[in-house]
Amino acid sequence: MENEDIKRELSLATTFGFLDNHQSGATSELLPQLVSNEPNDTLWEHIRYELQTCQSFSFAIAFITEDALTPLKVILADLATKKITGMILTSNYLMFNQPKVFTELLKIPNITVRVVTREGFHAKGYFFEHHDYYSLIIGSSNLTRAALLRNVEWNLHFSALKTGAVTKQILNQFNNEWQQATMLTEQWIEEYRRLFEANQMAKSRVTIENKFVNKIVPNRMQSAALKELADLRKIGEKKGLVISATGTGKTYLAALDVRQVQPKRMLFVVHREQILQKALDGFKRVLGGKDSDYGILSGNRHEEHAKYLFATLQTISKKEVLESFTPNQFDYLLIDEAHRSGSVSYRRILNYFTPIFCLGMTATPERTDDYSIYQLFDYNIAYEIRLHDALKEKMLTPFHYVGIQDYEFEGRMIDDKTPLRLLVTKQRVNYVLKQLEYYGYSGTQVHGLVFCSNVIEADEVAQYLTKNGHPAVKLDGSDSIKQRNQVVSQLEQGQLEYIVTVDIFNEGIDIPCINQVVMLRNTQSSIVFIQQLGRGLRKYKGKEFLTIIDFIGNYKNNYLIPTALTGDISRSKDNARADLALQPILGLSTINFTEVARQKIYEAIQVAKLDSFATLRADYQELKQKLGRIPLLLDFQRVGGIDAEVFADNSQLDSYATFLKKMKEQVDLSEYEGQVLSFVTKELINGMRRHELLLLKLLLKKKVKDQDFLQILQENNCYLNLEVIESVTNILSLNFFDIKSGKDNKAEKYGKRPIVKHENGEYRFNSKIEESLKNSDIFYKLFIDVVATGLNKANNFNAKQPFTYYQKYSRKDVCRLLNWSKDVSAPMYGYRVGEDECPIFITYEKDNPEKNRSARYENEFFNTGLIKWYTRSPRHIDSKEVQQLLAHDCNMNFKVKIRLFLKKSDAEGKKFYYLGDAQVDLDSVREQLIQQVGKKPRAVVSMNLKINEPIKYGHFIDITKR
Repeated sequence: MENEDIKRELSLATTFGFLDNHQSGATSELLPQLVSNEPNDTLWEHIRYELQTCQSFSFAIAFITEDALTPLKVILADLATKKITGMILTSNYLMFNQPKVFTELLKIPNITVRVVTREGFHAKGYFFEHHDYYSLIIGSSNLTRAALLRNVEWNLHFSALKTGAVTKQILNQFNNEWQQATMLTEQWIEEYRRLFEANQMAKSRVTIENKFVNKIVPNRMQSAALKELADLRKIGEKKGLVISATGTGKTYLAALDVRQVQPKRMLFVVHREQILQKALDGFKRVLGGKDSDYGILSGNRHEEHAKYLFATLQTISKKEVLESFTPNQFDYLLIDEAHRSGSVSYRRILNYFTPIFCLGMTATPERTDDYSIYQLFDYNIAYEIRLHDALKEKMLTPFHYVGIQDYEFEGRMIDDKTPLRLLVTKQRVNYVLKQLEYYGYSGTQVHGLVFCSNVIEADEVAQYLTKNGHPAVKLDGSDSIKQRNQVVSQLEQGQLEYIVTVDIFNEGIDIPCINQVVMLRNTQSSIVFIQQLGRGLRKYKGKEFLTIIDFIGNYKNNYLIPTALTGDISRSKDNARADLALQPILGLSTINFTEVARQKIYEAIQVAKLDSFATLRADYQELKQKLGRIPLLLDFQRVGGIDAEVFADNSQLDSYATFLKKMKEQVDLSEYEGQVLSFVTKELINGMRRHELLLLKLLLKKKVKDQDFLQILQENNCYLNLEVIESVTNILSLNFFDIKSGKDNKAEKYGKRPIVKHENGEYRFNSKIEESLKNSDIFYKLFIDVVATGLNKANNFNAKQPFTYYQKYSRKDVCRLLNWSKDVSAPMYGYRVGEDECPIFITYEKDNPEKNRSARYENEFFNTGLIKWYTRSPRHIDSKEVQQLLAHDCNMNFKVKIRLFLKKSDAEGKKFYYLGDAQVDLDSVREQLIQQVGKKPRAVVSMNLKINEPIKYGHFIDITKR
């Protein structure tokens, strides 16, 4: 913007922010606003946005922690390529800043750092220079992970001209401090480290060690699992399976369950000898008792008479050892890493012993080598806690994921077909080393795990690392258990910095000290990706966070990365794109991509088929194995790896029954039964409005009187008025869909006749459906499954109003939820002015502006609560629909309520995010001419729409950032 434009916008922003919030028109980045770490509106998101749009920056921050620098480095790396630099002024006040923080700051090439060494510097300010103005964030937040993401902080984010008094006062203060501060150098850091360590030693001498050992008590999720296990036993079940992410305390959970069962004898079976002693020690902490109660049965220890016996698979599965025990010798049998229990050795043990209860534990049940461990444990999944749940519960170490572009060779990025010789060139390994050094690790020494795509590459990488002063060893499947254990021990003791491997450490390894995971391979599977990422998430003394560095090439499977990181099961491209753009925050874990890496993933998402039939088949087969029966849609919604709505959205499937037939399952339905299932699946399973679903559920038992229907709606807190009751009848009679002829007529596609009849104050199914529900078990089962699934999904929506903020709706969905009598979505396009309500659908970015006439007048957000909007052409201020939108009474109550829906681009599909209600800013209404190439100018009316609930900052940035 030109200087005069900036002055005008800042004047509007100042008026809006400090004088009168009814005034409008200022752009969002200029508006003063309080930042207090609300969801999707954290300080980190504000800083990230400002850095990505500024010309230079200056921070005055007293306290800085290493865990805040890792995500910051990703953005600064992109800025360095644009020659954008910054200054950071920090302090040694109270010796809060660790020496390593200063070392990490010195690594960043495009910043200059100085240290205020006088007592009492406690400033917290972030300043971003733009063309004619500064954006400033001043408040309570230091540069720490908690302050950026979680703590309740008060920070004012505002803008001011460079010539403004406030700007000059702040910058003068910064410059005065800067001139007096000490330049950060390696020599200064060494002197500070000496003083810091002396200070820490002095503190430690006055610290009294607390030797009191508290009784181990279960955390919230362990408590829930213990209850489920107890409930299983109450109903007579003999087996149970616990699925729990690595590092979430499976061993302690097992010990706590043993404590609540109190068996006479227990047998714990593992397949790796090196974890026997750790498991025994964990049980002893929970259970207490004499040392003689605990024993190990392995190749070199035979303490088989212990009350609590910990045995290796290799030893106890031997025929002579196994038969030295009676089948009922143990009341409680524990199988660790139960996904391996399909092997002959494990099955021999399970078939021999007859305990009162058998518990299997695993982090990765999917890795079963085609043998169903679910069947082995009678399909009793007692409890399941996956990675994302564990992070939310703070059971794991937070991580900083860094997705960066892989090495380019002669202008070409590494891809699926890159020859092996190029993967191990000196230039590529030097590039990798530079990135590892830049992004760093938590703690005093790196303990790294590097995943490569093949053994030759792993060997070469290990050699290059060692030659460059980073001792590393390659391990693969050909190495013995003894060799692996020895190398792991060397890593733990600091004799090695890196283990370079190919897949063998995906699971089944416990190295808590790992503080850096490096991915030098294409992502082939979400499961493997999470397994590898999870290797470093176990908590460890001195490890505040895990750094994950993913080298992203031009790979076709890149689309798996955002969905794996967020745990999204929708198989939706627009959700994957949103995750990529928003770079979400998971508790105290951050996800960050460099611009080039983000673009490579975006390109992979564009061409991927996330909901292909092959993918659905694999999901189905996996869940069928897990359940031991044909899965229903509700099973997918509750425990499957995919959202049930994916089946409904698939254009090749009329209903789930169609899919089951393709899977060669026995599904005998009449043509009409298939049409009815198609209707409830395609139209109602999304759960956006629970009214129809609740009525159908009631009708499965009996005919329903009007008052009974109203009562059930009230009991479920559903919004209620005459219009919505009439709309329900209209939907279930199929009148809503009866708008076209032939193949396009949805009513004919759904069987034409009303699904539900409403006569004489009573609802009932039509006679054909009543007959089918009575005589066809499979139809009844599939029908009630869709209804139950829809009601399950309805929990994602606010029952007390038609629309829910930030949920996505198609134009047809909006027609239904506005209680319109017909589906008029096809000719609606950008908006439709109804008698009382007007939905407006905005596509913020036009994909082909040179071809798209609507792009001639683009919508523009001024701020998070104000957007410029244009009518279709030709329209004038005195046009009927414009006058309808402007009509209001003396109290400024508008006759027509505007509902605002928006998507970023057409690439996001047919659905729009609901942003809330909006009102016309009457002072902004203008009639103007739109120029069109080769055509006469056409009149439109522009106006600003004020959104009642301003958009969350994270969503706003996603929408407006180009």
